[in-house]
Amino acid sequence: ALARIQSGLTPGTPVEVWFQDEMRVGQKTHRTRVWGKTGTRPRQIADLRTGCAYLFGAICPARGVGAAWACEKANSAAMQLQLDEIALQVAPGARGVVVLDQAGWHTIQKLRPPDNLTLLPLPPRSPELNPAENVWQHLRQRFLSNRVFDDDDAIVQAICEAFNSLIDEPDRIKSIGHRQWAKGSR
Repeated sequence: ALARIQSGLTPGTPVEVWFQDEMRVGQKTHRTRVWGKTGTRPRQIADLRTGCAYLFGAICPARGVGAAWACEKANSAAMQLQLDEIALQVAPGARGVVVLDQAGWHTIQKLRPPDNLTLLPLPPRSPELNPAENVWQHLRQRFLSNRVFDDDDAIVQAICEAFNSLIDEPDRIKSIGHRQWAKGSR
């Protein structure tokens, strides 16, 4: 599918492959392993409240860059804002190919991809093909687990800080997102 998209472009147009997905982060955070003395059970905090926020994020492993949008709901309006943000991050003169799953807000007819983006949906039920899933795993393990958030604003702030920390590490983006088939530039 990527080759088909490339063949329809003006020869010499660079192609950037972006992987997009969303992550829900709530007050009930994931628990991860912690160091403890042999024979003991370290305590971990827990929260029973149900507030949450979503991080719409995308990475371009070839360039080691990303784009994200934090919001309270996952819907087509948030997805449109995500596409607009990705379009701003695509290199001038390049075509961005956004690889995404088939969530309802990705396939809705209300979405208007910017002129420099092409959407490339993954087959149904195939999250293993999207390295954005690995980004979420990294963010949860390193920044967002074993925590209690005061409120929804604290969740949004935490996910923004976590994603910005990832953006500050372009080599990590390249490492997490590397897929041999996604070498998009000609």
